[in-house]
Amino acid sequence: MDIAPTIADSASEFSAQNKSATPHDLHIQPRNLNFARAEIDRRRWVGGDPFASAFFNALSVTFPEGELFFIDSLKKFIKRVPPKLRGEIRAFIQQEAIHSREHHSFNEHLKDCDFDITLLEQAICHVVTEIRKKPEYDQLVATMCIEHITAILAAEVIGNPAHLEDADEDQRNLWLWHASEEIEHKGVAYDTWLHMTKDWNPLKCWFVRCSFMARISFGFAKNRSKGILELLRQDGISGPRAWFGLAHYLLLGKAPFRRTLRPLLAFFKPGFHPWDIDHRPLIKLAESEYEAAIMDDAKVTPIKDLTAVDQLKKVA
Repeated sequence: MDIAPTIADSASEFSAQNKSATPHDLHIQPRNLNFARAEIDRRRWVGGDPFASAFFNALSVTFPEGELFFIDSLKKFIKRVPPKLRGEIRAFIQQEAIHSREHHSFNEHLKDCDFDITLLEQAICHVVTEIRKKPEYDQLVATMCIEHITAILAAEVIGNPAHLEDADEDQRNLWLWHASEEIEHKGVAYDTWLHMTKDWNPLKCWFVRCSFMARISFGFAKNRSKGILELLRQDGISGPRAWFGLAHYLLLGKAPFRRTLRPLLAFFKPGFHPWDIDHRPLIKLAESEYEAAIMDDAKVTPIKDLTAVDQLKKVA
């Protein structure tokens, strides 16, 4: 058996490790939309489905603190990257700051529905606090990994209408808007990583990012499941009914975890880049869905003016 071509192909893939696949004509556009008025009228706002509602609610609780961590991790490198990437990081920061603001409001509405999200907030704060203690490169690769997870979930949410087709309209618009921007900036953290590790051995780059992703993806699935189960308990669903119902939702029904497994595993391929698949049509699709929520005079607000949430003062 001639293994020379296989070896050559593998070497080529590793040598391509530090090449960005982000489209040259991609424009990352922060959309300063305000969904704070979108009060949650019922606990089970996704078509009365307690499992789907708990899934999105548990994700939302992680965003205010998580997005601010992503911002801080990339700000450390903004002066060390080329001008084009520097501009993309600034746009990334604006998008993530607005996401943090809007999900803070969403989470306040969850409290109005008598959900106690204290345990979930404490859990994400603990995780973020521990990561912040790590070296800046560890924080960057952690951000890169989580951004890939959120991007593939975003593509699934937009690409599979079943996830939100029965959701209350205001909440549906919020999630479609957020998902579209996660797709739009999905390559920023990765390209920052590529630039900062351009002098590393390609095999080392591959090993570091893959080892981080293995741990982070497992922790993400475990911690989100724990958060969902806590919200289900508060919604009157616990024990085997909660466990089997959640497993069915995540893996067999609408199956957001099962349906994103293949794009998650793609991350482990040598030479991988988030823009290997061009998801820009999904951005356009989402925009067409939530465009009724966009005001004609909507504009990008500078980070320093985003004071609706006290937490955003951290990124001023």
